[in-house]
Amino acid sequence: MEELIIVGDRVLIAPDDGERQTKAGLYLPATVTDQDRVQSGRVVRVGPGYLMPNPEYDEREPWAPRNAARYLPLQAQPGDFAFFLRSEAIALTYRDAPYLILPHSAILALIRPRPEDVLDALDLDDLIE
Repeated sequence: MEELIIVGDRVLIAPDDGERQTKAGLYLPATVTDQDRVQSGRVVRVGPGYLMPNPEYDEREPWAPRNAARYLPLQAQPGDFAFFLRSEAIALTYRDAPYLILPHSAILALIRPRPEDVLDALDLDDLIE
C-alpha cells in the first residue's frame, strides 16, 4: 500500500463490511446499509492536508529554487474510526479490496484508539521472543 499516494485533503477509508444486526435480531445485508447517509470505516491513509499559501514564495526570480509547498495537516490519522457522509465518498477497488476516498470535510466524527488500548491488543510475549 506504500505506493498509493493520497493527495490534498483526501482520506482513504476501508469501509465497514456493511452487515448490521437490528435491535430485533435481524441481519441487514450490505446492500441495505450502503444507502445510509452516514457510514463508518477505518482510516487507512490521509493526504498531506490543505494547501496553504507560502509567504516565502517570490515571483521576481524564476530561476531561483522554489520552496516546497506548505500544508495544514488533517485531523484524521491512520487507524482512526471515522463516521462520514456517504454522498461525498468515491468508491474504488485497490488490490481486490474495497476502499472509499473522500474529502476530509465529509468526516463527521473520529474515534481515535488510546495508546493503552493499542498496547493491550498486542501480545507482548510475541514481541519478546
